[in-house]
Amino acid sequence: MKMQKRKVLFLIESLAGGGAEKVLTTLVQHIDKERFDVTVCAISGGGKYEEVVKEQVTYRAILSDPAGKSGFQNLIYKLKHHLVYRWLPLSWVYRLFVPQGNDVEVAFVEGFTTKLLSHSTNREAKKIAWVHIDLHQNHWTRRVYRDLEEESEAYARYAQIIGVSDTVVAAFHQEFPKVDVPAATIYNSIHSDAILASSQEPVIQKHPESMLLVTVGRLEPQKAYMRLLKIMKKLTDERIDVNLWILGDGTERGMLENYIEEHHLQEHVRLLGFHANPYKYLRMGDLFICSSLSEGYSTAVTEALILGLPVITTDCSGMAELLKDGECGMITENDDEALYAGLKQLLSDEALLKHYRQKAVERGKEFSIECLMRPIEDLLMA
Repeated sequence: MKMQKRKVLFLIESLAGGGAEKVLTTLVQHIDKERFDVTVCAISGGGKYEEVVKEQVTYRAILSDPAGKSGFQNLIYKLKHHLVYRWLPLSWVYRLFVPQGNDVEVAFVEGFTTKLLSHSTNREAKKIAWVHIDLHQNHWTRRVYRDLEEESEAYARYAQIIGVSDTVVAAFHQEFPKVDVPAATIYNSIHSDAILASSQEPVIQKHPESMLLVTVGRLEPQKAYMRLLKIMKKLTDERIDVNLWILGDGTERGMLENYIEEHHLQEHVRLLGFHANPYKYLRMGDLFICSSLSEGYSTAVTEALILGLPVITTDCSGMAELLKDGECGMITENDDEALYAGLKQLLSDEALLKHYRQKAVERGKEFSIECLMRPIEDLLMA
C-alpha cells in the first residue's frame, strides 16, 4: 500500500540571495519527495533562488516580482502589497493568499512570515517557527510587531520553535521567557558534495599574488562589511600585502563602493556581487573572514570549512559550535580592534594559519547532506 505523502508548506519572505533562502533551497532539493509533498510560498516573488525552487517543488508567490511591470501592473502590485502588509487582518491574508490544506506549516524565517502564519486558520496543521538569528543580540523583528508582547503571542501559537544553533535557541528563551513552546536545534541543510564539485569550476578572476581574504554575504549592516573595509585600510596603510574579495549584493553596496574609492582601496578590495556559485571564488582564498555583528548559524562559515579554508570570525551565535570553541578556527571578540588584531596575527603567523587550515579540512568532513536532512524530515513527520 502506497504511503500518503505528508503535505508541507514553507512560508518565506522571498527567495533573495541570503543564507536562510539558500538553506531552504537546499532543503527542498534534497527532501524525500516520496514522503513529502512540499509547497514553498514566498510573500515577494523573484529572487536568486526562485527558478531552482520551482524545479523542485510546488511554488507560489503572493506578490509577483514587480521588475519590468507596466504602470498599471505596478499599481496593482502596490495595492496588493498594502493589502498584505497593512490593510487586511492577517487571518484574511492567510485565507486569501497562503496555500491551504497542509499537514505542516513552517514559517521559515522570523519576522513577518512568523507573524502571518501565527494567524493560520488551519487548526489541523502542525505549525513550526524557524529562527535563524540571535534575537537577543539582534532583535530586528521588533519593527514587525507593536511590542514584545504581540511577538510573544505570535510564537505562543506555534507547536514547535526551531533554532539553527544552540545559542540561537538560548537567545530565544532569553528574549521570550513567557513563550512556553518546545524549542530544539536543527542545523542548516548544506550539500557538501555539491559545494566541493562546484568549487572546481574555472574562475576568470585572477588570483592576486598576495594573501587573499574571501567572504560571502548580503551587503547589509548585520554583516559589518564597513568595519572590514576599515580594517583593510589599516592593514594596507601598514604596508601589509593583503587583498579582499566580497561576494554578495545588498543595500550597502553604494556606501562600500564609495569608501573603497575615497580611501584608494581599489587595488586591494573587490566587490564581486552575487554569484550562484560562490565556491569557485572561495576556493581561491587563503583565509575566510566573517565580520558579522550577529549570525544564527553561519552557512557561509560552514561552506568555508567544507572547502578547507581556515576561518577567522567575530564571536556571534553558532560560531563556538561550528568551530568547536575556537579549535577549528579563530574566534575574536565582536569589535573592530579585536578582529583587526586577530587578522593581523594570522597574516603574520604562517604556522598558525596552516594549523587552522588543517583543522578546517577535518571539520569540513563532518558535514553531509544525509546527516543534516535526517532531523528535518523527522521533525516534519512527527
